[in-house]
Amino acid sequence: MRNVIYGMNISIDGNCDHTKANPDEELYDYFTHQMDDVDLIVYGRKTYELMVPYWPDVAKAQSGTKAANEFAERHNAINKIVFSRTLKNADGNTRIIRNNLEAEIMKLKQEPGKKISIGGVSLRSQLMALGLIDEYYFVVHPIIAGNGKRLLEDITLQENINLKLVNVKVFKSGCVGLHYLKEELGL
Repeated sequence: MRNVIYGMNISIDGNCDHTKANPDEELYDYFTHQMDDVDLIVYGRKTYELMVPYWPDVAKAQSGTKAANEFAERHNAINKIVFSRTLKNADGNTRIIRNNLEAEIMKLKQEPGKKISIGGVSLRSQLMALGLIDEYYFVVHPIIAGNGKRLLEDITLQENINLKLVNVKVFKSGCVGLHYLKEELGL
């Protein structure tokens, strides 16, 4: 069964506003190599509209740093799904699914392939509540934002999600990458 993974940049106080993070070459390399094990990216509409056309434009123009350009190329090469009831059309290797989030994700997990990466805040909340995220990658930035959207402020869970820390990476910038696996209880 394929794993569903979720990654997010956050501040020390849990802010997940993408404008608060300032990725450097090392962070872009980290996220690019994370995509080695991914062959499908799933977004909600808002995150999709942030990522596309931004990353395709960077890849086409080679307008970022070397590491940002490599991330853009990797991102663009991976097939995507957008869960949206309102998005009219999607670009390139992206298809739109309108409903049945849980059933569709379960079906995707059963298909052969690499990991499925999800992006966004609303989609993440729904999949966490359904227990469908298997791995979490958090990069904690050495910033106290003081305001903005918090990573887990919109989640209501019926029970705890227990995680096992499997890897820690400390970056030269002071960021810390944390990789967790969801622990299956009762095994």
